Amino acid sequence: MMDWQALALTLKLAAVTTAILLAVAVPLAALLVLGRSRWLAVLEALAALPLVLPPTVLGFFLLVMLGLRTAPGRGIAAILGHPLAFSFEGLVVGSVIYSLPFAVQPLVSGFAAVDTSLIDAARLLGAGPSRLVLRLLLPLARRSLLAAAVLGFLHTVGEFGVVLMLGGDIPGATRTLSIVLYNQVENFDYAAADRTAAILLSLSVIALGAIYIGGRPRGGRRA
Repeated sequence: MMDWQALALTLKLAAVTTAILLAVAVPLAALLVLGRSRWLAVLEALAALPLVLPPTVLGFFLLVMLGLRTAPGRGIAAILGHPLAFSFEGLVVGSVIYSLPFAVQPLVSGFAAVDTSLIDAARLLGAGPSRLVLRLLLPLARRSLLAAAVLGFLHTVGEFGVVLMLGGDIPGATRTLSIVLYNQVENFDYAAADRTAAILLSLSVIALGAIYIGGRPRGGRRA
């Protein structure tokens, strides 16, 4: 039987994470492309760190940092009334950090591909940073924006290590489809695992199709 509660939680987590990711990744990618400070290389490396850091290691660090053993963790718990560890909000924090490179890197590539003469002309006409991003970079890099959104969404849907370490396996709160699939395989319930895996695969195929269909030019072949 399908765990509809886990499916709903997974989709909710992916949607919330994707919205936050885009809000963070767009200005960060613009800063990395348009900025001139030498320290931006360090910032870019930090943003890409989750690509090479094992998910369980990242999940463990976040579990410790957001738990009650640290001052930041206790401060957050005092504000929210509960610790971020083993909560949906904690999963959102972990998911945003873990999926950040998958949103930032497509946007960096898309923004960097915009003709610099257009950027210089916009600056000469008095466009500020926010207007430059909203009126020039994003419209010209809309396929990169779509890719960032879809990759961030799919990466969150398929998370396992970070979710398990940071959220555990609490029904209705932190149990996602990837954890359900793991439990089903562990219990040798392969029929249920087939259905769960099929849903995860279908989500991936549909979302990836959105990238390629949305990126195709209208009216025929590419020039």
